[in-house]
Amino acid sequence: MKVRSSVFASLCLIVEICGIALFLRGFFPAPVKSSFTLKSKLSDQPAEPGPGDAGNSSKVPPALFNRVVVLLIDALREDFVYGAKGRHFMPYTRSLIERGSSLSFVAKARPPTVTMPRIKALTTGSIPGFIDVVMNLNSAAMLEDNLIWQARAAGKRLVFFGDDTWLRLFPKHFELFDGTTSFFVSDYTEVDNNVTRHLDAVLEWHDWDVLILHYLGLDHIGHLSGPHSSLVGPKLIEMDNVLKKIHTSLISKETEGTLPNLLVLCGDHGMSETGSHGGSSEPEVNTPLVLLSPAFGRKAGLEKAEPVEQVDLAPTLALGLGLPIPQNNVGRLLQPVFQSTPLRQQLRYLQLNAVQLSRLLKDSSPHFHKEEGHELFRVAEKSHANWVKLYLEGNASEVLLNVGKKVLKQYLDALKAMNAALSRQLGKYDMYSMVLGMVLILQVLLLLLLAMPEALSSGAEVELPLGPALLSLPFFLLCLLAAAMHVLVCTSAGELCFPCNLHWGATIILFTAASAGLCLLLSLAARRLAPMGRPAAKSAGNSGCFSELDVLLLSGTVGHTLSLAASSFIEEEHQTWYFLLNTLCLAVFQDVCRKYFREKRPPADDGALLAPRDKPAHSSSSNRKWLALTTPLMTLTFCRLLRSLNQTGVQWAHLPDLGHWLTSSEHKGALSLLAAGSLVLVFILVHRRCSLVSKIALVLGLLGVYSYRAAVGNVLFPWQQDGRDLSKGVLEARFVYVFVLGILFTGAKDLLRSQVAVADGGLKSRGLWEVYAGLVLLAALVSRPHNLPVLSGCLLIQVAMTRFIWRDLQYDAAQVTIMHVWFGQAFFYFQGNSNNIGTVDISAGFIGLETYVEAPACLLTAFSTYTGPLLWAIHLAWYLTSQQDSRAAPSLGHGCFCLALLRSTPAAAYIIMVTALRYHLFIWSVFSPKLLYESAHTLVITVVCLFFTAMDRKPTIQL
Repeated sequence: MKVRSSVFASLCLIVEICGIALFLRGFFPAPVKSSFTLKSKLSDQPAEPGPGDAGNSSKVPPALFNRVVVLLIDALREDFVYGAKGRHFMPYTRSLIERGSSLSFVAKARPPTVTMPRIKALTTGSIPGFIDVVMNLNSAAMLEDNLIWQARAAGKRLVFFGDDTWLRLFPKHFELFDGTTSFFVSDYTEVDNNVTRHLDAVLEWHDWDVLILHYLGLDHIGHLSGPHSSLVGPKLIEMDNVLKKIHTSLISKETEGTLPNLLVLCGDHGMSETGSHGGSSEPEVNTPLVLLSPAFGRKAGLEKAEPVEQVDLAPTLALGLGLPIPQNNVGRLLQPVFQSTPLRQQLRYLQLNAVQLSRLLKDSSPHFHKEEGHELFRVAEKSHANWVKLYLEGNASEVLLNVGKKVLKQYLDALKAMNAALSRQLGKYDMYSMVLGMVLILQVLLLLLLAMPEALSSGAEVELPLGPALLSLPFFLLCLLAAAMHVLVCTSAGELCFPCNLHWGATIILFTAASAGLCLLLSLAARRLAPMGRPAAKSAGNSGCFSELDVLLLSGTVGHTLSLAASSFIEEEHQTWYFLLNTLCLAVFQDVCRKYFREKRPPADDGALLAPRDKPAHSSSSNRKWLALTTPLMTLTFCRLLRSLNQTGVQWAHLPDLGHWLTSSEHKGALSLLAAGSLVLVFILVHRRCSLVSKIALVLGLLGVYSYRAAVGNVLFPWQQDGRDLSKGVLEARFVYVFVLGILFTGAKDLLRSQVAVADGGLKSRGLWEVYAGLVLLAALVSRPHNLPVLSGCLLIQVAMTRFIWRDLQYDAAQVTIMHVWFGQAFFYFQGNSNNIGTVDISAGFIGLETYVEAPACLLTAFSTYTGPLLWAIHLAWYLTSQQDSRAAPSLGHGCFCLALLRSTPAAAYIIMVTALRYHLFIWSVFSPKLLYESAHTLVITVVCLFFTAMDRKPTIQL
């Protein structure tokens, strides 16, 4: 059975996507959870150690606070409160921290630093799984034990205003509420006004116990313009005034003889130097945690904030309100909060926290009794029982106090050790799912490698021995062996393994596909290793030997793949691609010099593909020679300039770059000129191959792009005053979308005609260019204004390389495909992306939307992130289609196959490396985000290859 190379590559990628999905399901573990299905109750609390007949030995200590207000400011960085910005823009808060009745901490959030997992951490005390970042856009109701449910069950009245993520997580829990969408990031004013407008009324209202306010404006400013924006200061002043209003109201309503109130100021996560979040850099994980209450002693001056875990707030608030600690909590009590209480009460608080952690440790580890934390807890509990006995006997000597302090320290040590043990056991890997996914992925890679000689031959077809493979005895034996292993694993592992819970039909399909793939792999391998009884397929290349460029492309691809085993190379992967791109440009420059200065060819043959063979050809050839020599050097220069726009990676991401300079309010005029010039250059480079209708749509669309950026305040028109007449730009963005869809429709119409009715290569080429032009217009809209030079630079390099390098030097489809992939990867990082989730620009997903709509928001965000690789891939399709020589017919299939192989190689290798390094120190902060990026990139390339496959076919009707 023969199939086209493009079809074979696409099928392989689809199987690989299934394997990656299965691997991800096993790799990202579920968080550590208690085996108790019911939530904690006051009646379930352990008794106090000591004599069983003590009158109050089983009672939970009373609440410390009457009312609690949680003021959660999204993306509140530590330095926004404790640093210079806090001193200038939050003076009231700083005065309370330095001289008021307050406690100050630096709460460290665990990655992923996105809102929904952080809310789970604050309310349950647990550490959410890393895969929760995927669920952040569509949070479902929380079913596990949490602080909000406990307060509701205890009869406390809860009020909430702010991010509607809380309302999705805790439906029907609040007496009074008003949610604001957290994803419309271009709004940083109304989103906070909708919270503050309720404040006066609710503070006057006495019928509530817990008030939660979640402000989103600061986070939206960060996404729009970064932490150093001129908008940050006014927003911090606004938040300081909100805190002042709440604090003064709580203080004025406190009466003698009642419990004091508590005001908590915190952030769910921080903000990176680019204004995003999601990663593990210090500015993203360090957030301020300030507790304000008359129960705390007044400070004499500014004290250094003590570092704590963000999850420590959940048990502290639970016991402070007289509630049970959530079952899945891994946090420790903030001891300074309880220091003013009697020693017996302090020990009781610590005992409740220790018992809860020990139960969770017992559920999560079969060898819990060997854990240091468990041993320390047993010792502390025994010492606690002895202390209670002495206390009940009326011993009031100094010895009792010293013994009590010793017990307190023992509890603190036990809590620290158990917290560390639970943090190490964030979850259990589903190795069965990981191994099955890895088998599918490795099968795909080996199939692509074995099929490469045929797939890249002149026929661009692969002969698959499906019949002999599927009707052979080994296939049925493999199916039986797989079924037996599946039964063995599932009977021993139970419900821990995802494949064991699959429907039997899905299980049969999975193992049949794996067995068929292995048999097909063995058949291809046997055919490759068999004696050469027939002539080998003719290669599409010019020569059977490797050129210097081939060696560079091969070694660069292999070297990059091997570099993924090191965390530092992953963090700074952009440097690898910059180096490879620079080396590629020098190698191309060498090829150009060799062509024009070392090889003596007849003038008529030089540039024959593009110049007519007539008398002026010599002058044209001379011009082309110098333009060809200039192209690699120009590319080097442009790439170096584009690198300076965005600092990325980890080590030097904090350093100022040209993008920061351009986006500052003082240089808005320079940014406006640069954006306008880039859009003009985009039109010049794209319009020449477009139809008249598409040209008009393109110019109007580019005008709409500039109008949108002017509407939201990024750039200025000459007649526009800075800061005046700003809007959300919804109308302008939708205006651009109309022209994007129009251009795409025009291109799709030509492509459909070329594929169905007319065998016209020129029509297909024009249709592909129209599609490419529509995507360029969409890229211009979703790109940040300081990144528009990246887009225009991308187009300029593509035009120059096409006209003077790829055609003139007669590079084959495989070489051109690898170059496109390298350029696409480099431009991915030119945009400011990295392997940190925090660099994903989610604001692009809400351009032109008035409310959050999941499908377009996700698609626009994905397109914005992978603009570079996508544009280079579509340009590759156009270039391969536009080839008119005799070897061009199968080149589209060659390109599709090379794309699949280039994507499968690092993906398969990285999955093996991640499996081997799954207990590495940086597995969650470095390797896991990269795994998500590799998975998303593979999905993008799969879609691209399906598009290639659709283009790589002959018309069904010949006219």
